[in-house]
Amino acid sequence: MTAPVPIAVVTTGGTIDKLYFDSLSEYQVGESVVRKLLSTANVKYPFELVEALRKDSLEMTDEDRDELYRCVERVKTSRVIITHGTDTMTATAARLASIQGKTIVMTGALTPARFSESDAPFNLGMAFAAAQTAPPGVYIVMNGEVFPAGAVRKDREAARFVRAAPPEG
Repeated sequence: MTAPVPIAVVTTGGTIDKLYFDSLSEYQVGESVVRKLLSTANVKYPFELVEALRKDSLEMTDEDRDELYRCVERVKTSRVIITHGTDTMTATAARLASIQGKTIVMTGALTPARFSESDAPFNLGMAFAAAQTAPPGVYIVMNGEVFPAGAVRKDREAARFVRAAPPEG
């Protein structure tokens, strides 16, 4: 039996890691909760946590995406999960699409992980499974589905990700 391929879990911030400051009536990206979520779920599969950014995805720049690209290229494993804000997840997925030989699974949350009714634990669990089983490529895992990165969009009105026609060209 061969040893399992470890997963690099790269955090970038986004809603999954947001804190709510009641006195300010606003959210801010805080320390990542990913390690705690995986510990609470009793995950024993080997993983390494890499903190790349602490940003709301609406604040991410092209330079941030370039740095994330380099970060994913540098990790030694071929299986990568990226926690990311949902607003620009598809743009970052497009930037990562040219990385060869790695299974890259992006996920996040529509509600902060620190909230009791968050989708974060479920989405992270799905991403963990997809990272172990999907062939190389870039995927977005949200709302109980695994989407090829070029064929998904966020439907703000429905508060979920949905299939979209791949871009022509």
